[in-house]
Amino acid sequence: MGTGGEQRRRQMYDTELGDAVERAQQGDKDAFAVAYRMVQPGLLGYVRGLVGDDAEDVTSDAWLEIARDLGRFRGDGAGFRGWTAMIARHRALDHVRKLKRRPRTTLIEQDVLQLPGGHDTAAAALETLSTQAALEIIGTLPREQAEAVLLRVVVGLDGPAAARVLGKRAGAVRTSAYRGLKRLAGQLSAGRAAGAVTNRVSRTLGNEE
Repeated sequence: MGTGGEQRRRQMYDTELGDAVERAQQGDKDAFAVAYRMVQPGLLGYVRGLVGDDAEDVTSDAWLEIARDLGRFRGDGAGFRGWTAMIARHRALDHVRKLKRRPRTTLIEQDVLQLPGGHDTAAAALETLSTQAALEIIGTLPREQAEAVLLRVVVGLDGPAAARVLGKRAGAVRTSAYRGLKRLAGQLSAGRAAGAVTNRVSRTLGNEE
């Protein structure tokens, strides 16, 4: 399916998410559970890329803050994904500071890549791989590129939203994501999973330019 179909799926996903968030802000606990299930896989994958095996604990701390401050959030489904990613990043960096080490990008487990319907072509490319090759590639990227790719692919944020999470200029984040995805595409084209998979990643690269 082309990028138009993927954009429609993302819009439907974010509409459903925004709906759930709005109801959760009105005190609907079931709606909050829906929002959690929609956001958690990508959020956990992003945090895992920053703190490795401590990701579940850090993400749990992030959700406590998300639940506490939910009434202050203003925005739609896409905005909620960016807001939760920003909170999770702060918790991850706090965790890293406590351990007196810098954030590192680690292997992302295959199950956290099974995102809801809002993911993009690069995520679809990763999901088609039956090996850990693509995950290992992300883990070897420079930290700035890896984090940009994690936000772009795993969390599903667009360029401006990812820039807000990272506190950087959109152009700088787009460049990091482009370079990371280009390296990923090159590695994929050298392996068994070339062809259609590489084309999908290439289309995402086009969107990053």
